Amino acid sequence: MLTKRDLLRSASMTALAVTTARSAPAFGQNKVEWPNLIEAKDIAEEGFIYGLPLVMNYAVMQEFAVNKNSGQFKAPFNQINNEHHVATPEDTAVITPNSDTPYSLLWLDLRAEPIVVSVPTIEKERYYSVQLIDGNTYNFGYIGARATGSEPGDYLVVGPDWKGETPSRIKQVFRSTTPFTLAIFRTQLFNPGDMSNVEKVQSGYRAEPLSAFSKQPAPPAAPKIEFLPASTAGIKDNFFQYLDAALQFVPETARDKAIRAKLARLGVGPGKTFAFKDLSLEHKAEILVGMKQGDDKVDKWLAGGNKNINGWNVGSFFGDETFYNGDWVMRAGAAKGGLYGNDAVEAMYPYTRTDATGEALDGSKHKYTITFAPGQLPPVNAFWSVTMYDGKSQFLVKNPINRYLINSPMLTAMKKDADGSVTLYIQKDSPGADAAANWLPAPDDRIYLVMRLYWPKPTPPSILPAGAGTWQPPGVKRVS
Repeated sequence: MLTKRDLLRSASMTALAVTTARSAPAFGQNKVEWPNLIEAKDIAEEGFIYGLPLVMNYAVMQEFAVNKNSGQFKAPFNQINNEHHVATPEDTAVITPNSDTPYSLLWLDLRAEPIVVSVPTIEKERYYSVQLIDGNTYNFGYIGARATGSEPGDYLVVGPDWKGETPSRIKQVFRSTTPFTLAIFRTQLFNPGDMSNVEKVQSGYRAEPLSAFSKQPAPPAAPKIEFLPASTAGIKDNFFQYLDAALQFVPETARDKAIRAKLARLGVGPGKTFAFKDLSLEHKAEILVGMKQGDDKVDKWLAGGNKNINGWNVGSFFGDETFYNGDWVMRAGAAKGGLYGNDAVEAMYPYTRTDATGEALDGSKHKYTITFAPGQLPPVNAFWSVTMYDGKSQFLVKNPINRYLINSPMLTAMKKDADGSVTLYIQKDSPGADAAANWLPAPDDRIYLVMRLYWPKPTPPSILPAGAGTWQPPGVKRVS
């Protein structure tokens, strides 16, 4: 955290550095002629914005698939981990976790050969999806109710350089831009008593190497990697060290060539070792200022990069490489707002930290409501939810009834208003027995709300196109 004195000293140093270039010390085997102070600050700012999603993804991969002692470990590479519960406040590896659907998680190592992902027959009433995300945090493919239907199927996930033959039984091939890839399976849970049925569906998910699927000899195993240890909690203090590690597994493209060349001037890149502790005090100060400015730009985009509708931020900011087209601020904003979010056609995520008047949501000071007028529930082909998060950490909020969201499967148990509308009560204390079914417990602090619309209807009334749809989320109203 930079103090005011740090910032003032940094500013004075910067003023002296316009024409002064400095040489940095040697970092391990890397000797780099460093840019001057202003250039270093600017590169740190750009590098933070470009690298934030890569670093966040790398840290999650470490916690989920590499470090068995992380407390968040799921399974080794190329093995599916089926979770027979929804997310709780104990799940802290990924910010803004979805607590609607039990997850099945699969980290794929595609270096030696492709992986075949297979799904069973799933009843048409149950929404499910398999989201494929690469190390750039690009969504490069979907399997599921919307994308491929409810029939069984075998799908091939390949790395960036694979050039083999596709077996005839494969329904579709998905190509990742990176050798390490994440597949997130979401399986709809109708109610707590439905978990055994979800488990049956999950037991039908399969992942196996292409050689095993084709009953052919396996190719040589990929070399063992000594990954740089990383955690989500350590991102702030080790950002560029983590970025060094992440970039080893993110091939350069025409879109990111320029920013990666700039990062190389700071000694950041594949095979490099960024050593912040070895920098001069002046360079340390400028690097920290640059990172802070980059973070501020990401926050500014999150606050205003989407359309404000009744206090909710509504937009589309998850997609594939073509979707982002080198817009690193949007990609960083998407990751910080909710890492691993879906494409708009798969799910929309209106989010807010304010009420309809623009005042910050604070459960320690006020009580709030959200009212869906008759016929104005979120228009979806699957289901919708409103989830409560702590406004500071973006993690789920502990509460006495262990309720972290209200979703459409809960409607039958909820109380309706006299005119047929549905009101959600958003407050830290119970609204009383009569309204308890409609209560979404809030923290005794700042509030962050996320609405999820799974498989939004594409025709009016619809939230699509993002920010310009005929359906709009109702504003959060302060009632006391």
